Amino acid sequence: MNIGPYSLPNACFVAPMAGVTDRPFRQLCKRLGAGYAVSEMVTSRPDLQASLKTSRRANHVGEPGLIAVQIAGTDAQMMADAARFNIDRGAQVIDINMGCPAKKVCNKWAGSALMQDERLAIDIVAAVVQACAPQRVPVTLKMRTGWCQAHKNAVTLARQAEAAGVQMITVHGRTREQGYQGQAEYETVATVKAAVTVPVVANGDIDSPQKARAVLATTGADAVMIGRAAQGRPWIFREVLHFLATGALLAPPLVAEVKQLLLAHLQDHYDLYGEYAGVRTARKHIGWYVKALPGGEAFRATMNTLEDARQQWDAVAGFFDQLNQGMDRLPTPATDNHLYPDLEATP
Repeated sequence: MNIGPYSLPNACFVAPMAGVTDRPFRQLCKRLGAGYAVSEMVTSRPDLQASLKTSRRANHVGEPGLIAVQIAGTDAQMMADAARFNIDRGAQVIDINMGCPAKKVCNKWAGSALMQDERLAIDIVAAVVQACAPQRVPVTLKMRTGWCQAHKNAVTLARQAEAAGVQMITVHGRTREQGYQGQAEYETVATVKAAVTVPVVANGDIDSPQKARAVLATTGADAVMIGRAAQGRPWIFREVLHFLATGALLAPPLVAEVKQLLLAHLQDHYDLYGEYAGVRTARKHIGWYVKALPGGEAFRATMNTLEDARQQWDAVAGFFDQLNQGMDRLPTPATDNHLYPDLEATP
């Protein structure tokens, strides 16, 4: 699969998630098989570009593979300037956020709120494409099926975005109104795929290798994008790739391997954020890793009281050492596949 001039190693991607897909997390997912990872959303506001938060989000030092940055905003010229700003800092692909359902984003008419104003949405797309063209940087778009059930306009916007020069479209199978509630639907993704010639990526509720294969078969999409299911389970990418290639499921990872992965992740996290912020922002990642494990909730409660990086790192190492005394491998994860009997039957 290609994005503009770039050839991707596979069709299993990491979704951009604010507060999650920072450089350490993207690097880890790529190491574990993800063929493509988009940065967490970066604001287009010039007055915030020098902030510590934005500078961390725009940090790609040492990151392997294609550097893709997602930008968000409501002003076409400001979005074009933001694209140039990030290209100057190493971005090789610019992704436009038209899918974030967060109130603090939509209340400012950014993210999925843009789907309510098709003219503004396409003006932004055209301006960003024009800004990126001289550098030969491809522009991609991530959106939802629409603003609400009564106004699903993903197909209309996809056609217009393709005409404006977008080179890949990702569709999350929910409206903004749904947020992350209910179930993602894939009929709209399939309709978008049939309506455009650029690659289309399916996103939403893909939480297992079986589900990934079923969604690809159902939608005809060129790739799948995994978000929440990768939180605390970044090895899902290699599991999906193995299943797509062989039809066989990989065994869950060894406890000892997960220990090493998480400890390395924590060290990268501390290096980016510093000890004070690093310890606090690492808590959610640790919580995701241990949530479904024996003793995980009790450990999480204790771990959340630690404020020193060495104490946190040692506590994680000790938890997994103790876990390893009772089991060699992680338990098979529970998924939501039972909610999709129609997809389970898909070959």
